[in-house]
Amino acid sequence: MAIRVGISGWRYAPWRGVFYPRGLPQRQELEFAAERMTTIEVNGSFYALQRPDSYRAWAQATPDDFVLSVKGPRFVTHLKKLADVGTPLANFFASGLLALGPKLGPVLWQLPPTLGYDPDRLAAFFAQLPRTTQAAAELATAHDERLDGRAWTTTDADRPVRHVMEVRHATFETPGFVELLRAHDVGLVVADTAGRWPVMHDVTSDVVYVRLHGDTELYVSGYDDAALDRWAARLRVWEAGGEPAGARTLAGPAAPSAGRDVFVYFDNDVKVRAPLDAMALERRLGLRTVAA
Repeated sequence: MAIRVGISGWRYAPWRGVFYPRGLPQRQELEFAAERMTTIEVNGSFYALQRPDSYRAWAQATPDDFVLSVKGPRFVTHLKKLADVGTPLANFFASGLLALGPKLGPVLWQLPPTLGYDPDRLAAFFAQLPRTTQAAAELATAHDERLDGRAWTTTDADRPVRHVMEVRHATFETPGFVELLRAHDVGLVVADTAGRWPVMHDVTSDVVYVRLHGDTELYVSGYDDAALDRWAARLRVWEAGGEPAGARTLAGPAAPSAGRDVFVYFDNDVKVRAPLDAMALERRLGLRTVAA
C-alpha cells in the first residue's frame, strides 16, 4: 500500500518559466514533472481519444515505479451520460491505455453537475467496466471503424483495472450511492471543490482517490501549510486502513483493511499552484526525491 501525489495534467502554458525551467522543450515537460512526483493524472483523454503512441511515449518518459491514472472520456460521462456506451467504452480502452503496462493506475469517471443520482443507470454502467487488463483488451476488440489501424487491443500481463467516480450533483449525497459503489468495487473520489460540489469521505474500495481543485477558490487558490498538514494526516490514516477523525461519511464504515492505495491529484492549475502544492505535500509525507 502506498500514497502517491501528483497533478492533474502537465501541459499548461502558464507553467512554463515558473514550474518548468525557461527553455525546457515541451516534449520534456512530462519527464521533468515525473521526476518530482509519484503519479500524474492524464486528463487529455477526457477531451479526445488519445493514441497508443502517446501512451507508450508517456510510459517511456516516466520512472519505473511511476503511475499514470487516466480520465475517462466526456463523451461517455457528459454526452452519453453513461447510457448506451458499449462502443464508446471499447473505443476508449482500444485507444492505448494498455500500452502503459504496469504504469496504468485507476480510471477516473467524472460526472457532470447536471447528472443526478440514478442507481439503475450507474449499476448498468459499472457492470460494463473491465476489471482486469485482459478483460479490457477483450473489450477493446469491439472498437468501431474510427480506430481501425490505430487500436491497441493486447496486454503484456493480466493486472487489475480499478475505477473511481467523481460526482457533482447533490442527489448523490445518499447512503445508497456509497453502498452501490461498494457493491461494484468502485472508489468514491474525495473532491475538494472550494464548497461548490459534494464532499464525501466514504471509502468504497481498496483505493482512495483525492482530487484537490482549490482550497477556497475553484481551480485557483493554493493550499497553505495548515491545509496541507490536514491533508497529510488524512492520507496517512486512509493508507493505514482507517477513517480520519472528522471525516464526512454518509454510510457505515468501510470493511476493515490492512492498508489502501491512496492517490492525490492537485487540479488548482490556474496560478501554477498545483505542482508546487503537490511537492509541498510530498515533503510532508516523505515522498519528495528531487529538488524543485
